[in-house]
Amino acid sequence: MIISIQHLYYLVGGILLIMSAMTLADKTHPKRFSSGLFWGLYSLVFLVGEKLPPTWVGAGVILMALIAGFGGVGSGRHIERRAEDYLAAAKRLGNKLFLPALTIPLVTVAATLSAKHLMVGGVPLLDPKNTTLIGLALGCISAFAITCWMTRESPVQGMRESRRLTDALGWALVLPQMLGMLGLVFSDAGVGKAVAYVTTSYINMDIRFVAVAVYVLGMALFTVIMGNGFAAFPVMTGGVGVPILVGVYGGNPAVMAAIGMMSGYCGTLMTPMAANFNIVPAALLELPDKNAVIRAQIPTALTLLVANVFLMYFLMF
Repeated sequence: MIISIQHLYYLVGGILLIMSAMTLADKTHPKRFSSGLFWGLYSLVFLVGEKLPPTWVGAGVILMALIAGFGGVGSGRHIERRAEDYLAAAKRLGNKLFLPALTIPLVTVAATLSAKHLMVGGVPLLDPKNTTLIGLALGCISAFAITCWMTRESPVQGMRESRRLTDALGWALVLPQMLGMLGLVFSDAGVGKAVAYVTTSYINMDIRFVAVAVYVLGMALFTVIMGNGFAAFPVMTGGVGVPILVGVYGGNPAVMAAIGMMSGYCGTLMTPMAANFNIVPAALLELPDKNAVIRAQIPTALTLLVANVFLMYFLMF
């Protein structure tokens, strides 16, 4: 292929490296060295991660966690424009402001659907295994170019705005990628087998309703811990779902998987570990309470979780 997923990694790593350099160059930043190091380490994962020994990458991740844990990732001082300037620009552009946002999904869908027909000298233009992600990257690049043209701003201003948003999100920006790998780590470490042992040893799984409740509530609990329903799914399904609900009680695996994932999403609504859903919106909206989104979602999550227990019990068997 001509454009591979590695090119997307280079793009992300390059942007992060620019963010790191801009942070280090900001003498007004109260934590410029630790913040610059944090984003610099993160950029290396994308730029040269596949060429580094896994131990080195792991050490870098631990160092990033220590920097964030001790409050080393801070926000710089950004020069914001006056409200009058924003209002004047909004009136001038009008509904054209939606064009860059619409460009991203349109280019992504177009690239995904036409990927198999895009050939150069018999070689695929886009990586056949990652056409959607590459299409998303092309859509973002196209939207960025259109935005610069519409607003008559330079790409440098775009980098400044990227840094401002990165500072607003802080270390939470890294959580989705880290948590995505946590499920694989738990699976390889045998957590699913440990869950199966604990549940069968200390909980009476001979009662079918109890087994269903353990699986549903366990999916939500592990999602709260991991921040990712996809990471919790192999743990609970391998420990309780397949061996007990399907193997012992003969339940429908399709119903188990569907309602199980929905139960995991209930956990997503209740945890700060799901940073991209709960912490990032609060940071972007500059809410005084960082957990305001979670507090608003907890009643819905608990109600749906109880409903899932009964839905699985009556529909699965």
